[in-house]
Formats: sequence, structure tokens, C-alpha cells
Amino acid sequence: MKILLELFFTFARIGGLTFGGGLAMLPMLKYELCEKRDWVTEDEIIDYYAIGQCTPGIIAVNTATFVGYKKKGVIGGVAATLGMVTPSVIIILLVASVLNIFMGNAILLHALAGIRIAACALITSTVVSLAKKGITDILCGVIFVAVLLISFFLDIPSIAIIAASGLAGIIAGIIKRRRKKA
Repeated sequence: MKILLELFFTFARIGGLTFGGGLAMLPMLKYELCEKRDWVTEDEIIDYYAIGQCTPGIIAVNTATFVGYKKKGVIGGVAATLGMVTPSVIIILLVASVLNIFMGNAILLHALAGIRIAACALITSTVVSLAKKGITDILCGVIFVAVLLISFFLDIPSIAIIAASGLAGIIAGIIKRRRKKA
């Protein structure tokens, strides 16, 4: 029972204190789950995040479900998922109830602009950290640059880019094995 409460409250803290969506949660997920609690490795959190990107639903919720499932099976997945979404539901209901009153407030608009900038900086920091971990050789670097360029300049659905990247990863793995045998 203790681990279920830990899962719920850990993910409630992440869900309640992180602004900017799924990508903005990456730094906090990494800190809370990899560094502070040692529930998953950095590679596992990257894998869960990648799988969460490919599956229907919200990336952060999917990631929470995977981590909870790893720790305590289905009930752990449910506890982590509920923890992740509960603060958002409460906050959204509160904001929706007063939004019209404050929407024209210049101070609020400036604060939101500052929060967006901070979220962008945190996401960029995490992307650099993930790239350092994920780009292990020239082939991975080529895949990274190709995906980056494709996502910037072409209107291709994310799932197609991810599937193509998975295929490219398989091909890169085969090439690496053949080079080692030669």
C-alpha cells in the first residue's frame, strides 16, 4: 500500500507543479524518477517517453502509467495515472471558474508569457540532455538530424516520423553488427 501512495503522490506533485505540457515534465520526471527515487533508469524514462509519444493519449499520463506498472503492476499504473491527472483536473476546474474575470489582466498575461519562456528553456535543457544520452554514434546522430529537419520543414505526422525512426534504428543496429563482424 505504501508504494501505491508514493506513486500517487509523486505523480501528483509532478502533474501539479509542471506547466507547459508533456515535454515540460521531462526534467521533473527525470529528477523525481531517476535521480531522487531510482525507480527507473534514464534510458527507461526515455523509452517510456518515446512509447508514450507513439500511443494514444497524453505523453505524461502514458509515461506515468508505464512507471506505475513497472513498480506495482496494473494497480501501480492506475495509482500513478490518477496521481498525474488529479492535480490537472482540480486546477483546470478552478481556472475555468475564474478565467473570464482575469483574462484581460495585463499582469496575468505577462506572467503567463514568462512561464512559457521558462517552460521552453526547461524543455531545451532536457532535449540537450536526452540528445547527449541518445546520440551514441554517427548513425544515431544522422537519424537525429534527419528527424529534426523533417519535423521542422515537412508536414508529416509524428507517428510516421517515429515509425520511420524506429525502422532507421533497426537498420543502424544491423549495420553496426555487420561492422563488428567484419
